[in-house]
Amino acid sequence: MTSDELDLAGTPFTVLPEGGLWHDAERMLIVADLHLEKGSAFAARGRGFLPPYDTAATLGLLGKLMARLQPKRVLALGDSFHDSRAGDRIRPEDVETLCGLQVGRDWLWIAGNHDPEPPSCARGEWLHEFRLGDVVLRHEPSAGPADGEIAGHLHPVAKIRVRGASVRRRCVATDGRRAILPAFGVYAGGLNVRDRAFGGLFQPGALCAWMLGNSSVYRMPAEKLVPDSGAPAARRF
Repeated sequence: MTSDELDLAGTPFTVLPEGGLWHDAERMLIVADLHLEKGSAFAARGRGFLPPYDTAATLGLLGKLMARLQPKRVLALGDSFHDSRAGDRIRPEDVETLCGLQVGRDWLWIAGNHDPEPPSCARGEWLHEFRLGDVVLRHEPSAGPADGEIAGHLHPVAKIRVRGASVRRRCVATDGRRAILPAFGVYAGGLNVRDRAFGGLFQPGALCAWMLGNSSVYRMPAEKLVPDSGAPAARRF
């Protein structure tokens, strides 16, 4: 079923088909795991032949979303830059695009495991976590149950079977107390919510995955979610 309204520990958010959360009262856009300059990081290490244009593509998608919503504040939930040298490799035109997106609004960067320190191009405020009412926003989900947390880091995707075929999409994974956002970066990839890495992060039986469609989101309960083929499922939701 379609649904885009998420109540998280009493704080309302809208789940966006583009892969973020929107808090209307604060006009705040929340996105996670941009992984800017992942392509150039792979090229610098001689790994594969990823075209080094992911930063432009990711910022282009973010710009379209911001043009639609006109946020007063943007919060990037960690791993915004793929590594500590991303600021040295990013193209000047991409820095210009990023700076243009920041004009006239507050911009908060949450430190991630890939970017514990800000690169020189990251204008705005650099934080380890941010509190919005009773909800704490941080990069990595805290261990065990939570009551009011938004995190990234795990790049959740959900898979379902429909009429004999399977559908696998990025998702917001939540139990109503914690929400884990999908990666926004175009090269970031994703991890199935039935993977062991998600075990113990959600209340038993309470997991829902808001699967992202082209223009809508689709709320799927735990019993409809299936693991990737050959992958071990998480023990608990």
